[in-house]
Amino acid sequence: MGTDPLQELEQIADDAATAIRQAASLKGLEEQRVAWLGRKSRLNELMKHIPSLPADQRGAFGKRMNEVKASVESALSSRRDTLAASPARAPLDVTLPGSAIPQGRLHPITQTIQSILALFVPMGFEIVEGPELEFEYYNFDALNIPKDHPSREGFDTFFIDRPSPDPTRGRLLLRSHTSPVQIRVMEQRQPPLRIVVPGKVYRPDPLDPSHSFMFHQVEGLMVDGRTSFADLKGVLDRFLKALFGPDTKTRFRPHFFPFTEPSAEVDIACASCRGSGCSTCGRKGWLEIMGCGMVHPNVLKAVRYDPQRVQGFAFGMGVERIAMLKHHIADIRLFFENDLRFLEQF
Repeated sequence: MGTDPLQELEQIADDAATAIRQAASLKGLEEQRVAWLGRKSRLNELMKHIPSLPADQRGAFGKRMNEVKASVESALSSRRDTLAASPARAPLDVTLPGSAIPQGRLHPITQTIQSILALFVPMGFEIVEGPELEFEYYNFDALNIPKDHPSREGFDTFFIDRPSPDPTRGRLLLRSHTSPVQIRVMEQRQPPLRIVVPGKVYRPDPLDPSHSFMFHQVEGLMVDGRTSFADLKGVLDRFLKALFGPDTKTRFRPHFFPFTEPSAEVDIACASCRGSGCSTCGRKGWLEIMGCGMVHPNVLKAVRYDPQRVQGFAFGMGVERIAMLKHHIADIRLFFENDLRFLEQF
């Protein structure tokens, strides 16, 4: 060794202390750790020369070597704590654009429900909700659906495999439409009334681009002493024009529902072809949008309303159907896959 090893060791201790104290960042401090304690550090190089020292000096030199290493480690730890508590800040350039902060947003189905409800509330409709676990009485019986109707079978309704808490109201099931809420409201209130009912419904349909075993509906009901089918047409025409645009054309086709009479299905002119016919509308020029009709007298009797004194109308629409038409979405499954690439478009 060309110089006194003990003197060189003391020089290393001084140089290390100075360099560590001057480290301005955690990255720079890591570089100092490697420089003074790494495999190629001056301390390690100096350690290789211990065997060449006189035997009576090796013990003292080795002890001092350990003290220097301990002091370097302590200096590193102390400086690391200081830098972590007071991190160095880069100069702030106020001319740079700010960093975009990701923001949550409402699901497109929730947005569609809110848009629908916001159009009915100014027309005097009250928002009401009801249970998803329902009795057979409310889902079928009170709505004038016959005992032998196919919708009461297991292939069309999710029945719950447990005893009913009220056998007089039939079996428990997951509601297959939001219409049971109409019965519950009419049982508790007297006309006049106007309600809209948003909520989830369940049917054991196979999952495909246009069907799901769980989807959303918005149901509407208006009952008073002089409500007519003309009122129904006026309310729905105004609603659809507000939702799809003032130039939207509507038409009412005769249909059958057990709980309304007369009944109709409502179509809107295809927005893609303006009624001339295209692949979107199946070359028909029209798109089915909802079902409606005048409340059946048997339904009014079930809630102890007098059909001779009051009458009303009801309508129901699938929210996913509305959203798919409004946003030109071809597959209902996209709403439930939680793919952010899809959801962030809304």
